[in-house]
Amino acid sequence: MADQAEADQNGPEMDIDDEPTRGTRPLDEIYERAHMAEVEPNYFEEGEVQQGWKQAMVDEINMIEKNQTWDLVERPANRKIIGVKWVYRAKHNADGSLNKLKVRLVVKGFSQKNGLDYLETFALVARLDTIRLLVTLTAQMKWKIHQLDVKSAFLNGFLEEEIYVEQPQGFKVADKEEMVYKLKKALSSLK
Repeated sequence: MADQAEADQNGPEMDIDDEPTRGTRPLDEIYERAHMAEVEPNYFEEGEVQQGWKQAMVDEINMIEKNQTWDLVERPANRKIIGVKWVYRAKHNADGSLNKLKVRLVVKGFSQKNGLDYLETFALVARLDTIRLLVTLTAQMKWKIHQLDVKSAFLNGFLEEEIYVEQPQGFKVADKEEMVYKLKKALSSLK
């Protein structure tokens, strides 16, 4: 009798023999995928010894230089120099296989002080009214519209402030180790 009352209380949705909902995975598979995070280095010293991560760092430096993000200059006496750090991420496909190794050089923005190193933070976003106007105009003129997501658009804008960062570990210019980079464009985590 108690079994019948419990079955009535749980209802048909609690049937143990049901197939798992689409998009769910067994717990052992989730645990297996969680171990893949061990591939990502936590420190530069761990990343520099593995060829894949080293190449990803070279690619990141090449992209920074291609974008003309900075200039190597003498260390200014009256300016704060902000440190930089390598951040490592292993990107995986939906099936769990490794897609690519991604490395970002980020500024240690937490060391910047509001009112001293920067006055405000700003993120450019489009107003919904503007988007509606553009879509309406496009429909009226029978234009084609394309949508794209530029994840690093803020990295392409020129800086108005004078910001100096240390040379990144593993990529210090020989015989110029005491010099710093003056940023012309932003790096990730800069306030």
